[in-house]
Amino acid sequence: MKESVLRPVFITALGAFFPNAPVENDKMEAVLGMAGGLPSRARRLVLARNGIKRRFYAIDPQTRVLTHSNADMAALAVRLALARADVPLGHVNCLACGTSSPDQLKPGHAHMVQGALAAPPMEVSSIAGVCTAGATALKYAYMTVAGGGANVAVSTGSELASSFMRAENFDAEPDIGTLERQPVLAFEQDFLRWMLSDGAGAAVLRAVPAAQGPSLRVDWIDCLSYAGELPVCMYSGAHRDADGRLRGWREVSPAEASRDRYFTVKQDTRLLDRHIVEAAVTRPLAAIASRRGLAARDVDWFLPHYSSEYFRPLLSKALEAIGFPIPFEKWFSNMSQRGNVGSAMMYVMLEELLYAGVLQKGQRLLCLVPESARFATCYVHLTVV
Repeated sequence: MKESVLRPVFITALGAFFPNAPVENDKMEAVLGMAGGLPSRARRLVLARNGIKRRFYAIDPQTRVLTHSNADMAALAVRLALARADVPLGHVNCLACGTSSPDQLKPGHAHMVQGALAAPPMEVSSIAGVCTAGATALKYAYMTVAGGGANVAVSTGSELASSFMRAENFDAEPDIGTLERQPVLAFEQDFLRWMLSDGAGAAVLRAVPAAQGPSLRVDWIDCLSYAGELPVCMYSGAHRDADGRLRGWREVSPAEASRDRYFTVKQDTRLLDRHIVEAAVTRPLAAIASRRGLAARDVDWFLPHYSSEYFRPLLSKALEAIGFPIPFEKWFSNMSQRGNVGSAMMYVMLEELLYAGVLQKGQRLLCLVPESARFATCYVHLTVV
């Protein structure tokens, strides 16, 4: 039997889409609404820590009606990427789409994106999860092209988080006395309302680089999950009982699910603080760097997807602790101006960097994509060609 040889794979174009006008920090509640009809007292604390200055919502600020579906946004990012790549939609053989907020339980998200594109028959794959879903979609597309299953593949990450963030999904904050005694309560309840937003990113992958302009050769993508060892930290469509058991929405009536806010996105910030750095850097990168023969000096651009500026110095210390120090001048993030768009964030960072005119041939990029849902991490290594 003839041994198969993997082909080189290149990201030849990227696209990003953000709905409506950007929303500044002081306008967020005007769009999302006020929980319990009162302004949030936790908002300023969360925003001061996360460093986000503006973000985008697929919500009409006047009517508070959704303006785009998740599939719509992903399709618009795909169209931009294909236009930049000068590739007709009919030439795409594979579409892989990752998200944590699909528009429906069925059909799969990728099928809905294909429908929004009015694309011809092709292989499609829907990747569920949280932030790593976008990176895993990229890996699916990469492996399909590398193995000869497609000549042109497209991957996406997209989020419609605002539908979870609207005030109707949240209870009023505790009274001021409770907040003063236990400020973490408000932080945990309101934390993600001021963190997550909407948008989409897409990548075009081919077996040959672009004829003009820089391309990014995909060298490897390594993903690790620690769900077998660590508990659930972030979740929706479920409720955590007093004994720590996660009870899914299927186990209760629709009325109970609504009453107990099953579909609000929740996060245990204590677990996040305890495990995220170890699961994002300490354990995975040490092992990956050893296996891949990668040293910190080899990295020209580091693109970490962290949910808050609060984690920036913690990640830096963790890198130093494992002998992989990356100076801040090599870091790139546009979260402060684009918002935290979950599974789309890696695409959004790469898209801005690729078209900024700063990349040089031969430079190496290392992307870090962690998620706290049940703690998983992806590392993506790219070379500018």
